[in-house]
Amino acid sequence: MNYTLTYSEQAKGWVSFYSYYPDWIIGMNNFLYTFKGGDLYKHNMNPNRNTFYQQYWDKVGTPSESFKPTTLQSVFNTVPLENKLFKTLNLEGDSTWSATMITDIQVSGFISAAWFEKKEQSYYAFVRNNSIGELSLRSLNGIGRSVTVDFPGTNNALINFSVNPLVDIGSIISVGDYVYFGYPTPVLAGPVLSITVNLPAGINQIEVNNNMLTPLTTPIPSGTEYFLYIKNSVAESHGVLGHYCVFTLENSQTDKIELFAAETEVMKSFP
Repeated sequence: MNYTLTYSEQAKGWVSFYSYYPDWIIGMNNFLYTFKGGDLYKHNMNPNRNTFYQQYWDKVGTPSESFKPTTLQSVFNTVPLENKLFKTLNLEGDSTWSATMITDIQVSGFISAAWFEKKEQSYYAFVRNNSIGELSLRSLNGIGRSVTVDFPGTNNALINFSVNPLVDIGSIISVGDYVYFGYPTPVLAGPVLSITVNLPAGINQIEVNNNMLTPLTTPIPSGTEYFLYIKNSVAESHGVLGHYCVFTLENSQTDKIELFAAETEVMKSFP
């Protein structure tokens, strides 16, 4: 991947990476000029931010995109010897950003830009945790052993549980939660699509998307597997666990926006 690295005289260091990659670059009369594909461009004149050059064609005839989102990466490292839960992200600015958060223990923290709420002129959101593959750091809820598993379609699986004696699916599980099967090492069956309990009719089942093309999803091999589930991380926030947290912010707007500070709320983890 090609990019342009810039140096700041004030900071006395290399401060930013830019997505544009010119053939030649020169500063003149307080303006920045670059050459690309035989054309001359004057920078900081385009009303669309993050957009450099018009769309041009490379040597093999494939159009190259001129727009790239803004990304910013930093680290929360308060009290580095203590293990902590990073629970929230607070942005001081005039726009929301999407975020990914990685610690020395977990790599699955994320926040969509649409999840931020504006509170007292700041944007605030809980850190979600896409914990597939990190089951040891989440709470699993057991359901029980199935009696049969049916496959009415290409992607879906109907997991049927006993009515007598009753295997109680329970009221905590919801559509969108992730179902796992197997013991002692559970593997992902897929997200819950529907829950149907009609005991007089002999129906006690969960429908999951067991699409074998989905990454990390394992086909259910038989009808008598032990099933468990974890709550949807979007609906139930647990944050990310670690001594420090590297966060990456991304913004895809083309208008001028400002970001002054990024903050997080943390709590000490007690194993």
